[in-house]
Amino acid sequence: MESSESGPSLGPLAAPDRGTERPSASHNQPSKHREHPPKSPRRRHKGTRSQQRGAGHEQLLWESERLRLPGQQEHLEPSGSTSDTAESSPKRRAHFLHGPYPATHFGPKACILPNPTSVMHIQDPASQRLTWNKPPVNVLVIRKIRDESLVEPFKELCRFLVEEKQMMVYVERRVADDATLSKDEAFGSIRNQLCTFREGYDDISDCIDLIICLGGDGTLLYASSLFQGSVPPVMAFHLGSLGFLTPFKFESYKTEVAKVFEGNAAITLRSRLKVKVVKDMLQRTGQQPSSRETQQQEHNGLLPHTHTNSEAGKVTLQLQVLNEVVVDRGPSSYLSNVDLYLDGRLITSVQGDGVIVSTPTGSTAYAAAAGASMIHPNVPAIMVTPICPHSLSFRPIVVPAGVELMVRGKH
Repeated sequence: MESSESGPSLGPLAAPDRGTERPSASHNQPSKHREHPPKSPRRRHKGTRSQQRGAGHEQLLWESERLRLPGQQEHLEPSGSTSDTAESSPKRRAHFLHGPYPATHFGPKACILPNPTSVMHIQDPASQRLTWNKPPVNVLVIRKIRDESLVEPFKELCRFLVEEKQMMVYVERRVADDATLSKDEAFGSIRNQLCTFREGYDDISDCIDLIICLGGDGTLLYASSLFQGSVPPVMAFHLGSLGFLTPFKFESYKTEVAKVFEGNAAITLRSRLKVKVVKDMLQRTGQQPSSRETQQQEHNGLLPHTHTNSEAGKVTLQLQVLNEVVVDRGPSSYLSNVDLYLDGRLITSVQGDGVIVSTPTGSTAYAAAAGASMIHPNVPAIMVTPICPHSLSFRPIVVPAGVELMVRGKH
């Protein structure tokens, strides 16, 4: 996930004319102030250059307005010489300079409600609203496991979605097989209508319209990990220990869920990191990965995102994460020593316990505990934070969201 900023279009600014004299208020009465001599031709020539600078600034503003975002309709050209100047200008880039263009579709039916193109060129994050191409039908309910206090809210929410909203509710099989739910005879009719799935085996990414989480921030992070492609809209109710990502209170769940189903609900876009893990198995072990390792990856649900290059002997794992990526020393008692590359260029070497590469969402988690600053979720950036660095100069750094970071370990 990835954000669009917006703001009203700017018109041309008129530069002040420094070479024009102000008329006096009265021609009959003498002025009390000392009269100044008329301005010299050199002074008037300076004013003319000021007008030229103003005209150049007007041209620059119009050219900035002509930048069109992907998917936007082309606007009418401004009249006058500005249009002629804009037509002769070189070809402009059609994407953001500070980061990738954000996603506008979430799941099979949800998308961002577009703003009128005649009013705004770039959308304000505070004005982003959710709309539905088709009425939502399938809802995924994720509940925090091993928390008995969430059983009653879970049953109440499922009953509301099935009986009142006529929704198709999906839950994890281990949640549906919970002994507490099996013993409740009153909930038996609702339980029989629930659709179940197994993590790592059943693909539900193309059939879920909305995700509702009951728990804390960890529950929302787990729900995000289930969707490695497009993520449906997520509603997170605060029923856990931490609530950075869970803004809704369960006491008003009926009202909040109804607002989302009706559309035009406020949303917050959060970016994710696309991670590619490459391990050189031949250099480390001198042999190809065993079949047991492959079976373990398949059991953990990682095989669909795993690619093997038999010629180079490298196993590549691709994931999308919401919080952060941590490269640390693990159980080793020695310091880790890795090189940090930015778009293929060596930036620095990190010697310490490791390095954290986090999103703005993850800047409030492990990175904040390691001494990094918190980043607003609407800021397109990536935070790089060292873990206990063996250096006095290495501090957390922020890089644009569109760059490619590579952390390479030294052998």
